[in-house]
Formats: sequence, C-alpha cells, structure tokens
Amino acid sequence: MARSPVGMPRHFTRQFPKRADELTEGGSLYWVIGGVVLVRQRVLEVRAETETDGSKLTALVLDPALVPVEAVPRRAFQGWRYLRPEDAPRDLGHTGNDEQMPEAMRRELAALGLI
Repeated sequence: MARSPVGMPRHFTRQFPKRADELTEGGSLYWVIGGVVLVRQRVLEVRAETETDGSKLTALVLDPALVPVEAVPRRAFQGWRYLRPEDAPRDLGHTGNDEQMPEAMRRELAALGLI
C-alpha cells in the first residue's frame, strides 16, 4: 500500500469502478489476510492516476483507521467491487466479545468455520 503526498494510504487497481460514488459514500475495502477477512478500511476517494510509464490506474484513497471485523474465511477478492451489506462481515463489537479473543485464535476458528 502506498501513501499519497498528504499521507493518506492508497490502494491501486487497473480498473476504475463504474459505481465509484457508492464507494465514497460509506464503502469499505475488506482485507483478506491468510484466507480470512479480518479488517476493513473506509474508501474516502477514488482517483484516476497515471503510472510513470503512462499506463492508467486507479487509486483508492483509504481512511488510515483499520476497523476489525468478524473473522470470515474467504479467498482473496476485489473487496471494493460492491460487497452487499448483508454479505459484509460485521464490525467487531456487534458480535459479543470477539474483540477480546486473541488474533491467532480468531483466524484459526474462522478457518475451521466455527466463527
């Protein structure tokens, strides 16, 4: 992940999202870590940019705050592609005492399909 000139983290992709407004109106990028969705970052801005070689790319400017979510096993996917609210993992704090569970235990239980 790169940082913009003003210090905000960015994630780059080749495709410009067709529904970019939805991403900047409360959308998030969900991070799959070791086969498990563990955190999300809110998308603040979608920018068309150009590589040094002239090729086009898209920068998703992200909120630097990482929001822990309930651990859900998932193969890597392009999380900004309009994950429906009912399919999105809930933020921790809404699911009981998960935020007190050690990270390694959350990952293992999620990989087993137990949480």
